[in-house]
Amino acid sequence: MDKFFDVVDIGGWFEVIINWLTANLGGLFDTIRNVVSGILFGLNELLLFPHPLILIVLFAALAWWIAKRGVGIFTLIGMFLVWYMGFWEVTMDTLALVITSVLIALMIGLPVGIWASKNDVVENVVRPILDFMQTLPAFVYLIPAVLFFQLGAVPGVIATLIFSLPPAVRLTNLGIRQVPKEIKEAALAFGSTPSQMLFKAELPVALPTIMAGVNQTIMLALSMVVIAGMIGAGGLGNEVLKGITQLKIGLGFESGISIVILAIFLDRITQALAETS
Repeated sequence: MDKFFDVVDIGGWFEVIINWLTANLGGLFDTIRNVVSGILFGLNELLLFPHPLILIVLFAALAWWIAKRGVGIFTLIGMFLVWYMGFWEVTMDTLALVITSVLIALMIGLPVGIWASKNDVVENVVRPILDFMQTLPAFVYLIPAVLFFQLGAVPGVIATLIFSLPPAVRLTNLGIRQVPKEIKEAALAFGSTPSQMLFKAELPVALPTIMAGVNQTIMLALSMVVIAGMIGAGGLGNEVLKGITQLKIGLGFESGISIVILAIFLDRITQALAETS
């Protein structure tokens, strides 16, 4: 019996796989780290270049335009409060982490979701993988991210995009599969090619469902970015961690309020986009 458990040592096999990947694909991981770091650095510079008050007004105007007056006023007051409390820079760091993670997650998730909607075999393979990803504790994602990319913002982005990926795949697949047959038949009757069918018939009809997936991806990314503060990802997650480990109640509360304001801002905008699409 002991020999049997030695053979099925799951943790040991996982360690062997990680070591093999680290030894043989180090160049690939370095390239990924450089690309992600470049995107993250560019977004950070872009968000921190204008004066905070200018960006606050721009965020409020964007929220007012997309999600109406109430959200615009909330954004103006909330972002000003973030700046007043001294958390503007770390909040922009967190926003850059979220944007980077979500962009990469959507670049992977949307094509996979489209593929799954067109192929039942792909869907049957992808579904249990997504189930596993969504039930795995969030902290577990930090382990391979640190092993492959060391500490810092890049492994935080990688862990975040993997954690937030499933809704983008699921709801893209669901949205396209729920397109009425009548619409598909009408498109075929007009001689649509498969690409025309996808981009001119299926995706426009499925867009509200897909946008709901984007909304969930953003919310999951924001929650994971906070956890990623444990591996040095920076941003508000690092401030929350300081508040917990150093028993600084004020710091923990203020950084938590900043996260809530950012989350509501992103949630209301993406919800409004989903409703109007």
